[in-house]
Amino acid sequence: MDLGLAGRVALVAGASQGLGLACARELAAEGASVVLCARDPDRLERACETIRADGGTCLGVAADVSQDGAPAAVVARALAEYGRLDVLVPNSGGPPAGRFEELPPEAWDAASNLLLRSAVGFARAALPAMREQGAGRIIGITSVAVKQPVDGLILSNALRAAVTGFLRTLANEVAGAGITVNAVLPGYMATDRMRHLIERDAAEAGIGIEEQAARTTAAIPVGRLGDPREFAAMVAFLASDRASYVTGQSIVVDGGLNRSLL
Repeated sequence: MDLGLAGRVALVAGASQGLGLACARELAAEGASVVLCARDPDRLERACETIRADGGTCLGVAADVSQDGAPAAVVARALAEYGRLDVLVPNSGGPPAGRFEELPPEAWDAASNLLLRSAVGFARAALPAMREQGAGRIIGITSVAVKQPVDGLILSNALRAAVTGFLRTLANEVAGAGITVNAVLPGYMATDRMRHLIERDAAEAGIGIEEQAARTTAAIPVGRLGDPREFAAMVAFLASDRASYVTGQSIVVDGGLNRSLL
């Protein structure tokens, strides 16, 4: 299926590794020029080199999206380089794991800046260009925790739900301008963060990492962790013209982990 992304420009945040990088590679493979941002310049450049080696066009912009003004600066760089912005994928690393009584007030401030304020900042900066173009795609990466909270991840559970509320409301406000806004909710994916969480859970349970990994995958009906490329395929579809009538949705990619009806 030709998704019609050739000649489009996509900005993917938190894209030096994990789901962000997988999304950037998928969008580039479909013909989009991709702008990546992440905190680590060296890791960011390696990510861009991977995309270029696959034949894609990539620009890396080092930025800490939790800092005021950083999302706007990244968007400005993308527009200066390519003159347009068609697809925005707000994303970041997850906040620290922990239970409520373990986390100080400053941890909540940091998580809010990382997840919610960054998404708001990216959208605020990108919307004028998308409105002028008469089209755009905003696709937030959140978590299945929005529908089914994960024990020990209270910061992520709370703030990703806030991001979802923001995106859902924004979708209605910009739909008339030809801009769609959706969220994609990953379940347990084969990423470094997931491996860290499995190691944490194993330590808390006093069992080996392999046993904890088996317990984790046993909860997934398909019986395995997700491949980041499987997640990225959904993001690429939502970025395409084929998804022009899909907006305001929270789409789960989790191998059946979430058991809710809606």
